[in-house]
Amino acid sequence: MTKLLPAANHYGQDVTASIEAEPDGVIALDQSLVAVWELAAPLLRVRDNDAHTLYALGLAYALLESHPEADAAVVLPALMLHDVGWSEVPPDQVLQAIAPGGGRPDLVLLHEKEGARLAAGILAHTGYDPSKVAEILAIIDGHDSRRTALSIEDAIVKDSDKTWRLSPHGVDTVMDWFGLDRDQALRLCSQRVHGHLFTQEAKAMARALSGLEFVTLWPQRRALLSRD
Repeated sequence: MTKLLPAANHYGQDVTASIEAEPDGVIALDQSLVAVWELAAPLLRVRDNDAHTLYALGLAYALLESHPEADAAVVLPALMLHDVGWSEVPPDQVLQAIAPGGGRPDLVLLHEKEGARLAAGILAHTGYDPSKVAEILAIIDGHDSRRTALSIEDAIVKDSDKTWRLSPHGVDTVMDWFGLDRDQALRLCSQRVHGHLFTQEAKAMARALSGLEFVTLWPQRRALLSRD
């Protein structure tokens, strides 16, 4: 569970007055996407896709900072809606689609096609900019199966989606999907992320996340936990 409150104040004094309200790097969800999220969220409850989507969205915001040429009005809703199609796949078959050593490409394609269909309805219902919709749907329909990127917007969506796997939440989630220990899950995520990204920034993010995660498994790091 993510730590939100301190367990102690070792310094013993209040330093909050020195913290800026909006330092560089703070990310806030675009309010125009809130209505989209409200309709998408119920469709994203399959295999923790709702949390996955929000974390991937955060990575997309960071990648957009490095790519001002990319259209955020395409990237962000495409990412928010990219996995709604899993709601149309039988729950007992969802993990078959991406299982190591197996996989069901037909189910991957199904969730992309259904995702584009559902996304079209959500975007129409919320009155989203019609001039952006065709590109958003094209990204969703192929975000997993298509090995090339249609545009910088598609590349950012693909990279954010994949890089999430190496985040703490991504590794935690994959562990429970397939009954793997953390080392096994991290190695699986590494082989499915490194070498499969498009932007240099995402490649750097993935290496950094992977490095931090592997350090948590070092005996030296594990030994520090016994001090507490």
